[in-house]
Amino acid sequence: MGTNTLETGHPKGTAMTIYAIGDIHGQNGMLEDALARIDADGGTGSEVIFLGDYVDRGPGNRAVLDLLSSGVAQGRNWTCLRGNHDQMFLDFVTKGTVDFPQIKSGKAWVHPGLGGLSTLRDYGIALPEAPDWPEVARALRAAMPPDHLGFLQGLAPYAERDGLLFVHAGIRPGTALASQDPDDLMWIRQPFLTATAPHPWLVVHGHTAVKAPEHHGNRVNLDSGAGFGRPLSTAVFEGGEVCVLTDKGRQKLTPQNCAPKPTRP
Repeated sequence: MGTNTLETGHPKGTAMTIYAIGDIHGQNGMLEDALARIDADGGTGSEVIFLGDYVDRGPGNRAVLDLLSSGVAQGRNWTCLRGNHDQMFLDFVTKGTVDFPQIKSGKAWVHPGLGGLSTLRDYGIALPEAPDWPEVARALRAAMPPDHLGFLQGLAPYAERDGLLFVHAGIRPGTALASQDPDDLMWIRQPFLTATAPHPWLVVHGHTAVKAPEHHGNRVNLDSGAGFGRPLSTAVFEGGEVCVLTDKGRQKLTPQNCAPKPTRP
């Protein structure tokens, strides 16, 4: 049964194939193409883990939530994780919050660089010259399908699978999973990105946009910048191997000496 809550393990004695999709950011067409490639790879019925950041910046935010929430409701074997943009959207919908201390630049969620305005437009919300954000949030709640709100509220913080840890942003190195700060799971960059020591798992994450998927030995970054118009990345984890799933099939992803630079949240 599909779910957007935490699951662990798989039936004993069965081969495990897991697909993971990086940050989507409202790119519904790219998401549909990624799911079609999974089906073409023989992945129908296999678990697909979505790494979060479903909304903001792209042109199809509402359509992305329609697709994901309906797939979960229909029982697809999907696990949907919580990204920082999903949390910002949820906090705006429920509280009218636009400012977040984790954003060091001080930009609000509705700043063009953060992409919240594109999500509001997708729900038909027109802004006055001097918006009253709690009032705008009330209008959004009235326009938003209840399934979308329930989907956002039910997103999982992480998913642990046989030596793999799927999470939106990363983890604080050296901290037990049960003691991880939920904000770190959605927002962390350092010291996670520069850590070179092995973690208890291969950590599969997004959040920090790079030009293409990267394997660092202790982590795999699948945020290839769909929110900035670059291709959405999908990876396959099977038999201890990591492959990027392209329109030409699987391409093995091996550890490299990469040093990604942090980008905007």
